[in-house]
Amino acid sequence: MIDITADLVRALVAEQFPEWSGLPVTPVARQGWDNRTFRLGDHLAVRLPSAEGYVAGIAKEDRCLPVLAAHLPVPVPAPIATGEPGADYPFPWSVRRWLPGDTVEVARDVDRSVLAQDLGAVLSALRVAPPWQGPACGRHSCFRGCHPSVYSDEVEYALTKLASVVDVAACQAVWDEALTSAWPSAPVWFHGDVAVGNLLTVDGRLSAVIDFGTCGVGDPACDLVMAWTYFIGDERKVFAEAVGLSKDTWRRARGWALWKALVTIAGQSSPDPEGFQERALVQVLQDPVAS
Repeated sequence: MIDITADLVRALVAEQFPEWSGLPVTPVARQGWDNRTFRLGDHLAVRLPSAEGYVAGIAKEDRCLPVLAAHLPVPVPAPIATGEPGADYPFPWSVRRWLPGDTVEVARDVDRSVLAQDLGAVLSALRVAPPWQGPACGRHSCFRGCHPSVYSDEVEYALTKLASVVDVAACQAVWDEALTSAWPSAPVWFHGDVAVGNLLTVDGRLSAVIDFGTCGVGDPACDLVMAWTYFIGDERKVFAEAVGLSKDTWRRARGWALWKALVTIAGQSSPDPEGFQERALVQVLQDPVAS
């Protein structure tokens, strides 16, 4: 992965967009894994893929976000300009509109039940955006939007490796239920990475959704995993009612949450030193949300 610094971003901006060369460049407080984001002045942000595998996501966002922005009840980071590879940076990159707010991950004033309602409304609106303008799910979306069985081999490996750590029978039962149905309708838009770091809040309310690098059209079940990774108790019921999807969809969503928890605990995914996915697995096994 490339070491992307503020100095590198300043040089790229100065070379390709001299009208912004006088604006300060500062890294955002918390960075994602796929891309690096920097503030450019008060109203812009620069988003750069950290490795070649993430380049397609930036191009896809630049193409799709203007479409989605017209159909969602909250803002998304609309592209302003697209930069070209430079002498010290080999990939295209993007300049976006900066969206104010704190992520749900760090915000301290979030009304969780209201967030459940607001997020459900956003996902409902996302599903009715024109699907013919979106890319079909696949490798570019890390197979989000596909059937969860695409990761069956990883689940089987994780359960073998974790046989002495997790309740294999309970996990297998959840996984088996996830595989018994498929999305029965025409493909719809999904975000692909609905997580606390990709939701912004202002005054405790959902104010924006960011990071659409794994978006596409397909099965929306993958967008429901926050039911187990964030919401608790009655909040899940509020979320489920606001989303308005079938019980079969929720079984596949539970499978997506199970897969991520298992592969992370088994060391097949990114490190999780704080045990976030271990706690999520407990919630997945305890609550089907829609039974």
